Amino acid sequence: MLNLNQPVNATGTANEEVYKILIYDRFCQNILSPLIHVKDLRKHGVTLYFLIDKDRKPVHDVPAVYFVQANQQNVQRIIADASASLYDSFHLNFSSSIPRTLLEDLASGTLNSDSIQRISKVHDQYLEFVTLEDNLFSLAQKNSYVQLNDPKAGDKEIEEIIERIVAGLFCVLATLGVVPIIRCPRGGPAEMVASALDQRLRDHLLSKNNLFSEGGNFVSSFQRPILCIFDRNFELSVGIQHDFRYRPLVHDVLGLKLNRLSVPGEKGGMKSFELDSSDPFWVANGWLEFPEVAVEIETQLNKYKRDVDEVNRRTGGTDGAEFDGTDLIGNTKHLMNAVNSLPELTERKQVIDKHTNIATVLLGEIKERSLDSYAKKENDMMVRGGIDRNELLGALKGKGSKMDKLRFAIIYLISSETINQSEVESVEAALRESEVDTSAFQYVKKIKSLNVSLASANSASRSNIVDWAEKLYGQSISAVTAGVKNLLASDRQLALTRTVEALVEGKPNPEIDSYLVFDPRAPKSSSGAGSSSHLKGPFKEAIVFMIGGGNYMEYGSLQELTKRQQPVKHVIYGTTEILTGVEFVEQLTVLGQKMGLGNIGAPSTH
Repeated sequence: MLNLNQPVNATGTANEEVYKILIYDRFCQNILSPLIHVKDLRKHGVTLYFLIDKDRKPVHDVPAVYFVQANQQNVQRIIADASASLYDSFHLNFSSSIPRTLLEDLASGTLNSDSIQRISKVHDQYLEFVTLEDNLFSLAQKNSYVQLNDPKAGDKEIEEIIERIVAGLFCVLATLGVVPIIRCPRGGPAEMVASALDQRLRDHLLSKNNLFSEGGNFVSSFQRPILCIFDRNFELSVGIQHDFRYRPLVHDVLGLKLNRLSVPGEKGGMKSFELDSSDPFWVANGWLEFPEVAVEIETQLNKYKRDVDEVNRRTGGTDGAEFDGTDLIGNTKHLMNAVNSLPELTERKQVIDKHTNIATVLLGEIKERSLDSYAKKENDMMVRGGIDRNELLGALKGKGSKMDKLRFAIIYLISSETINQSEVESVEAALRESEVDTSAFQYVKKIKSLNVSLASANSASRSNIVDWAEKLYGQSISAVTAGVKNLLASDRQLALTRTVEALVEGKPNPEIDSYLVFDPRAPKSSSGAGSSSHLKGPFKEAIVFMIGGGNYMEYGSLQELTKRQQPVKHVIYGTTEILTGVEFVEQLTVLGQKMGLGNIGAPSTH
């Protein structure tokens, strides 16, 4: 795209001779931000870049690359820019496919203003997703959990959300160049998305010049990947739990967004850091528990100091002094080596300083809020299915933000096999004492009690409960409690990971036998049912997609799965949006309030 949609040459850089301007909207800015830095733009000949809605001055004799969503507002703006001859030529790239009506508006608008010759190319890029890492993407669709579970949502709203999710997933598959076999549990948003995506792929495969010339660059073999679609209610707890590993902590506590975060610096003010695959420490240690990360930072720092001393010793510098390149008057032969090792040493020091800074801020939060104890107690509850009453109330009256306590209380609810009324009442009292808004707690309690009555009812009365519940709760009758039994394994593998493992293996398994199969390349009749005749398991590659918000805890669990398996599998994890525990509980709070639950009038949970 930055090379005006010409193939990029062997060195991976575009034609630098052509200077160009890049124009994008906020949505596409978020797509570009984790993938490309300012220095990379320079490398590709981009000298200036602007948001489309800002007023801009004409720049003559220069092509402009537009990367924007296909909507009325952007198209009108492009027509205005072309009419005003802001740039020499316009290379238009839409983040998804531009609807015919908008294309006609674009044509008639530029014709009327006699500027149509300035439009060089129009491309559908199918890029409506944010790539955070090689195996992690988000559709950046906000509040989808609330929208899909809102008791007041009508069919039309639900269909629109499902359509947006399907469009985003279609972009991901088009970029990978693969048509997967789709699996999902029956019912709920997962089935709606799977079935609509299947239809969209079928329709697309009928056209002559379709985007899937099987193979793509994702698949090492001729085998197609499996796409497993789930809905957040499949395992609610993971969206809420505290985790004590480095990546999930950095995300949950410091609010990592688009691979960037800001933390208070040592000398006051804020410092911004990027955490992505170009940071070797982040890649190597992201999934370690926090104390191990602290040890690793220390180890790296000592190794760095030893290497600096070694360089100083060889070049006649002073021992132990910080290596700044000034006292290099020693031996010339070593001088060249020292000069060559300077950039590498400086870079290592920057990485160590960055993580020291982040870890220090994290440690402060952990101590102040007892985050280690929350993570441990929640994990124990999920594994054991309960907690001692004194320990439970002790935690709710101890350290921690209002949100920490609320999350802990909800995990207690989800993990308990049976609801002990008096215990729940004392939990609610403890929350109210800390002035916590309990709407989210009440919401989960309501769903939980519905599931309990569903499980115990006989089939005749069950269908009544289901009818009643669906009227009351819209789409959210899904097995919140199903995740609980699954978690009772001692190695605490997430239910999602275990299910994905079973789906990838493709062997008969009671846990997944009821899952639906959609194969967009197969004749229509055989799809949908659990017929597995054309399922050539085991799969080498999987794409796991979570509707309603995902997180680093799930992503980490799936990446661990890939390492455990022989031969090594490749799993990509995606979600409608990446949420911290706080952000997800805020969505539960909204649902609780929409249903008139909770202590209205209590201060907010912040």
